[in-house]
Amino acid sequence: MYKGLSPWAIGVKPANLDEAIQAAVTGGFDGVEFSAQEVLDLSNAIGVDAVRKKFSAAGIKPAAFGIPEWRTDEDTWKAGLAKLPALAAAAASVGGLRTTTWIMPCSNELNFDQNRKFHVTRFKPIAEILGEHGISLGLEFIGPKTLRDSQRFPFIYTMEAMLTMGADIGPNIGLLLDCWHWHTSCGTVDELLALKPEQVVYVHVNDAPVGVSIDENKDHERGLPGETGVINIGGFLKALDTIGYDGPVTAEPFADLSGLASDAERLNLIGASMDKIFALR
Repeated sequence: MYKGLSPWAIGVKPANLDEAIQAAVTGGFDGVEFSAQEVLDLSNAIGVDAVRKKFSAAGIKPAAFGIPEWRTDEDTWKAGLAKLPALAAAAASVGGLRTTTWIMPCSNELNFDQNRKFHVTRFKPIAEILGEHGISLGLEFIGPKTLRDSQRFPFIYTMEAMLTMGADIGPNIGLLLDCWHWHTSCGTVDELLALKPEQVVYVHVNDAPVGVSIDENKDHERGLPGETGVINIGGFLKALDTIGYDGPVTAEPFADLSGLASDAERLNLIGASMDKIFALR
């Protein structure tokens, strides 16, 4: 596994790929999330080799990219599907073989069976297109009970249930595994050790507040990776190491870092927190 950067998750807003790569270098990361659309546009303008060189010259890996909007109306989903082959080809051409999205753990409109059918229907063609380019899609389960209880119908919120649905979608479906959602869904280290490495597409890390029970955690009230020690991040990372996960581990703390003077300070703070938790493996 290696230290990945999601600049936007820590309040850093690079204007382009060059700035995103430089942000990763500044903070001591090994990979960075990127826009497949920007890679496509750059490849058309300067050539794929030149785009690859942007990553390789800096020693930074293309960690993951996002897929087009799929949650809303059918026309928007189909428009995204039409764009996806070119985006997937562009991402794969620079070595970007991971993409992710999150799944809401509840609904006011769809009961469990209806919601599951909706997601399988929406994701099957997405998975097929991605699979043609060797790309895996990680689906993130969302754990906090406070969010699950906020709408009428509960939906998937555990690792096992997400993997079961993923198996009905396609062979290139796995998990976006966030230690916060693993923790708040009462996941265990033994469950992680039972995973195959290909079932983990991407990893998020953070921490939980002190003095808050599992069922009272609120989704965006998190800490920096390893900040409080509430989440067993050492056991979490050791388990992923044991099963042979070799992909990015990226901070998503939802912490307010606006009080820091510069992006460099934000990047160095998160980089240091990542070094801290990687030492626990």
